[in-house]
Amino acid sequence: MAEFVPVPSFDLVVFGASGDLALRKLFPSLFHRFKDGQIPIDSRIVGVARQALTRDAFRKSVSDGFVNLAKGDASSPEFQAFLDLIDYVALDATRADGPWDLLVQSLAGGKDKVRVFYLSTPPSVFGGICAQLRDAGLVSPLSRVVLEKPLGRDLASAKAINDAVAEVFSEDRVYRIDHYLGKETVQNLLVLRFANALFEPVWSRAAIDHVQITVAETIGVGSRGDYYDKSGAMRDMVQNHLLQLLCLVAMEPPNSVDADAIRTEKIKVLQALVPIGPNDVAAHSVRGQYREGLVESEPVKGYLEELGPGRTSSTETYVALKAEIANWRWSGVPFYLRTGKRLPSRRSEIVVTFRPPPHSLFDQGGEPNQLVMRLQPDEGMEMWLQIKEPGPGGLRVKSVPLDLSYETAFTLRYPDAYERLLMDVVRGNLSLFMRKDEVEAAWAWVDQVIAAWDATSSHPHPYTAGSDGPLQAALLMDRDGRKWRDLI
Repeated sequence: MAEFVPVPSFDLVVFGASGDLALRKLFPSLFHRFKDGQIPIDSRIVGVARQALTRDAFRKSVSDGFVNLAKGDASSPEFQAFLDLIDYVALDATRADGPWDLLVQSLAGGKDKVRVFYLSTPPSVFGGICAQLRDAGLVSPLSRVVLEKPLGRDLASAKAINDAVAEVFSEDRVYRIDHYLGKETVQNLLVLRFANALFEPVWSRAAIDHVQITVAETIGVGSRGDYYDKSGAMRDMVQNHLLQLLCLVAMEPPNSVDADAIRTEKIKVLQALVPIGPNDVAAHSVRGQYREGLVESEPVKGYLEELGPGRTSSTETYVALKAEIANWRWSGVPFYLRTGKRLPSRRSEIVVTFRPPPHSLFDQGGEPNQLVMRLQPDEGMEMWLQIKEPGPGGLRVKSVPLDLSYETAFTLRYPDAYERLLMDVVRGNLSLFMRKDEVEAAWAWVDQVIAAWDATSSHPHPYTAGSDGPLQAALLMDRDGRKWRDLI
């Protein structure tokens, strides 16, 4: 039975409150924490956006978003009580001449409480909003700021954003959020490794053959086409989600669960990543772009058709990488990363494949042992072991999983990633948030891969929507005598 410990009373200001992220994820997440008794009734939630809405009209949009986007029931007494916590201020937060006094009034009397500013806005305005908050006198001693990804589009822009935010908020009050780090399976990876004597002795090149990290999506770019075309899968997914997962798999044991102890070990992994330059980018990376096809039996358009008539683009919607870590633990162990849109299934998982026994006693030796950690859609773990297949007629070996599904093992609904991360911000727990130097180290590695693509005039390979990606991604593994785990 999960225990939900209440957090102190707080004020939360959501900039970009009328956007998809706020209505689909943030407000529903806050409601679930309120419903479970974690959010005190005297907390205040203020939505800020440019639309000229009344408080009641905004509350209705929150209610509609809960029903239509989060598939919830907004008619319950608990949801109506939650709506009573919500206020709204119409404000262009990038302008000094906006009605900042209205936001000041909405937060009146709250300087002794935790005050969270959640910036669900384009990263280019992060620094400007922080400066306006300071100038309006809204940054109290207990204020914290949450920055949504992507933090810039390269190392230079990330540094500029970090520096601008640092002029207002010290590093211990900056929460750079990556919702993947709030998933149960991701957090459980630390427990699995460092609380069980079974795994840590074999968690190295001595016993592990390779690691696969996959984030597969069935959706296309949809209405995000203009944004996505300036970003691509490398900036949108690899720089944050996949590299964060790689760090948690590969990091050394921290000396404590303190936030900086964990984050210091993660940055060591990023700094040990072997650069992928022009001479080896073709052998260590694959770019792809989806064409029309069938996804889940439904016909879908290609990427260029989704962008609009007559558009051309060399932006990748799929990336596969062979990454290597130059340290004693992982030398010689490849980390294969892949992410893409319009793939056959929605799946995020980490697969650790162990080396085969040094000598096989059985003619039909089965598959290598694998530890599969599923992040979505069904969070859980599988440990694939070899057993004797029952029955007469000889000794036959078969691979079968020991399966832990959170849904079946823990029947009570457990908080999703945003629910957990929002409560961690209020508590002041930075463990699951990225540090400034961590973000910049990830960008430094990603930038040199993108520069190598540019230097070699690399173009994305086409792949049919609904397939596993371009053929070249399979060849990337085949050259090493390995294969991707199936996406079906």
